Amino acid sequence: MKRALKVALIALAVALAGVLGLAATKPDRFSVQRSASIKAPPEKISATLSDLRGWPAWSPFEKLDPAMQRTFSGAEKGKGAVYAWSGNSQAGAGRMEVTEAGPSRVALDLDFTKPMEGHNKVVFTLAPKGEATEVTWAMNGPSPFISKVVQVFCDMDAMIGQHFEAGLASLKSATEK
Repeated sequence: MKRALKVALIALAVALAGVLGLAATKPDRFSVQRSASIKAPPEKISATLSDLRGWPAWSPFEKLDPAMQRTFSGAEKGKGAVYAWSGNSQAGAGRMEVTEAGPSRVALDLDFTKPMEGHNKVVFTLAPKGEATEVTWAMNGPSPFISKVVQVFCDMDAMIGQHFEAGLASLKSATEK
């Protein structure tokens, strides 16, 4: 019995060392981006993106917790607009602030406090393409070691990317009207 326990503990230690070793090879930063073509002028899309009070109409993250608590501060919209939220375990808690708002680019600082701390940059790039606008939603930030451990088991690009794809589809519906 003691031998079986000893073998099991050694196997567990080797597996744990393997996971931690793989995590150590992950990059120190992450980046996720998705694009969509929207038949609306960049100015209309930029106005929608830089009005944080309107995000519940199109952002997929708003659907993670319908009872989420939201607060707005700073500018009404555009540069300096701030949106803070606190929700269930899926929505977490955090704050975002518009740092740049123009017809070709809307940038935000995105800070999470729950379920784990994170400080990311979000950029929406809007490029006219004929009668449409190519909208690219990108997010990047540091990958602390705990994130690297999660990345051993989860594809962060696919996990976050699916939300970006859904959000861009909703943004398309909201701005093509």
